[in-house]
Amino acid sequence: MREGRVKVNGRTVRDPEHPVDPQRDRVEVDGARLEQSARRCLALNKPRGLVTTRVDERGRDTVYACLAGIDEGWLAPVGRLDKASEGLLLFTNDPTWAAAVLDPQRGPDKTYHVRLDAPFDPQWVARLEAGITIEPDQPPWRCRQVRLLREAERSCWVEVVLDEGRNRQIRRLFEALGAGVLRLVRVAIGDLLLGELAKGAWRWLDDDEIRRLVADSPAEPGADR
Repeated sequence: MREGRVKVNGRTVRDPEHPVDPQRDRVEVDGARLEQSARRCLALNKPRGLVTTRVDERGRDTVYACLAGIDEGWLAPVGRLDKASEGLLLFTNDPTWAAAVLDPQRGPDKTYHVRLDAPFDPQWVARLEAGITIEPDQPPWRCRQVRLLREAERSCWVEVVLDEGRNRQIRRLFEALGAGVLRLVRVAIGDLLLGELAKGAWRWLDDDEIRRLVADSPAEPGADR
């Protein structure tokens, strides 16, 4: 790019971070148009202990260790799961599709199963669904839905549904209620279920699964728009 060999919509671009919409922009290298790669999306059952990044500056193991051997070019995670969290994590080569999946207004809900270090308190449901102030002078953080799955004497499992994604959202909400998260597993994104996918394993999404995840978006991205 810095040699002036790349053009976007007929204009020479030298900045490697110049934004490009693969659905609309014409990209040429040395006068030859680059054809857009077919959209590929996969689901990974992320194990606990991996960070959601390609390269970690602290040398920690990343989720890409699970994708070794895939010869599909560039694939980026759709959102994140923190190091201590596990479960369903999507990857794609289509940033427009990823943005639609992550859109808090139109994207699919995300469902989590959460083990807590405290017995279930029925009052949690109303407080979490109404919203709790986590950061001063900012809107309350909330859950779309919370329900008890099972409980023991000193712990419980709850199902939490989110329609927005904030950093450590579930952990910080329950910390505000006096409960700690012992385990956090994302089990679904929209109607796409983690299912029986083994820990550390992945699979390609089919065209129907890809479409359904953004079915409510204003305009579905990708070649089939």
